[in-house]
Amino acid sequence: MVAANGGSMWAYLLRYVVLGFLAFSVMYSTVFFLSSEDLRKNAAGLIQRGSSSFSGGIDSQSPTFEVKSIHYSPQKMIIQKPLLDENTHAVDEDFYLSKVFSTTMQPSKVIPYYFKAKGTFDKEAVTITTLITENRFGVFKKLVRNYRGPISVSLWIRDDESKDQHFAALHELYESDPLLQEYVDFHVVVDRFDFQLNMWRNVARLFARTDYFMLLDVDFHICTDLKKHLAENQEAMRLLRAGSALILPAFEYTHEEDGVDSATFPKEKKNVEPLVNDKKLMAFHSAKFVPGHGATNYTKWFSNEGDKIYQVTTFNYKYEPYVILKKEGTPWCDERFVGYGANKAACLYEIYISGIDYYVLPKDFLIHQSHAYPESKRSGGRKLNAELYSAFRDELCFRYAKAMYFANELGTPKAANMRSQCSKLKGFSQTLDSFPSMWPTRESSVAKRASRRA
Repeated sequence: MVAANGGSMWAYLLRYVVLGFLAFSVMYSTVFFLSSEDLRKNAAGLIQRGSSSFSGGIDSQSPTFEVKSIHYSPQKMIIQKPLLDENTHAVDEDFYLSKVFSTTMQPSKVIPYYFKAKGTFDKEAVTITTLITENRFGVFKKLVRNYRGPISVSLWIRDDESKDQHFAALHELYESDPLLQEYVDFHVVVDRFDFQLNMWRNVARLFARTDYFMLLDVDFHICTDLKKHLAENQEAMRLLRAGSALILPAFEYTHEEDGVDSATFPKEKKNVEPLVNDKKLMAFHSAKFVPGHGATNYTKWFSNEGDKIYQVTTFNYKYEPYVILKKEGTPWCDERFVGYGANKAACLYEIYISGIDYYVLPKDFLIHQSHAYPESKRSGGRKLNAELYSAFRDELCFRYAKAMYFANELGTPKAANMRSQCSKLKGFSQTLDSFPSMWPTRESSVAKRASRRA
């Protein structure tokens, strides 16, 4: 009897343990599901492409934006053969982009099309590609209102405790003007690294949706009707389609206070020269750094009869104009340059020696909108980037020379820019002459036999 009662009591106890375990499991699963759902909603709310619904603040009861928690986002990039749906293969977007930007400082979270423009654009339109941080929102809005065409912008947000406020500011910016919603694709970069400028440029270019793009700093004002002039200029479009680069001469005001309000800037070329003659306007950085824009040849631009496009003939490795380029076939900006100094020059140097010629547009021009420069942030990286740039030029010259040799292009016009720049390097010409013995090719063997017969 006692044994029976004892067994019954153990059975009851076991039953309650099982029921308690089941109840705990249900409660745990519910809490886990809800918390996971909060994370998903939070990620979807802040990361969802094209969403404009945002309350302007972060709910303190919900998890805040955490890059780490969504490092592998649910977005997919589909790889497939045309018209063969059964051969699709989905790749995690973060995984794909980690390879695309593998030469950058990592970890870095790239969010393409955080907001996507509602407008549709002609494939031959020029997309302005630029980069901003929150302190440039005001001048960026002016750029959008002035250009009223496709713009692809990289926005950097530091990955720290204030990032939620920066995301909130982005939503406020987007909702503040219908023109931003119509014309601008926003791509967000979240990391802890200051001024990965070439990486930001590549992000904006990669996700631009037209065939041509313009490398432009956000504080430059396009003074003319660039879209109209390009549409009317058959030679300009012919050069773009062929892969050449088009340059807009850049100016700045002598007195910074005159360059604050872009509404007062000249709108036609004929009104620029009197301001230059009166020393109110000058070529950009001509007082501090002539090599940066000197090759544009402003004297020729002003004296250009018939408003003809002309070629840049005095390129130098410090030249950094503002250019329009073909998206396909143009080299990417090297992402090893972090911080100020040499980053854009390195980008434009590689573009040039790859065989792309530079031409100056005859009517269009830019003027810099004055603002204070945080020199303390700019000076730190200049020396390191200058040293990197010196080695980078050597590397590029030998890399492109070797590539052109194997493509049998060293004797073609494509190699002219590379030869003109790289021949200044010590030992380059001798190395070029030694290529046939180092790497015999069919063409070099034929040429060698022909020389022997002669």
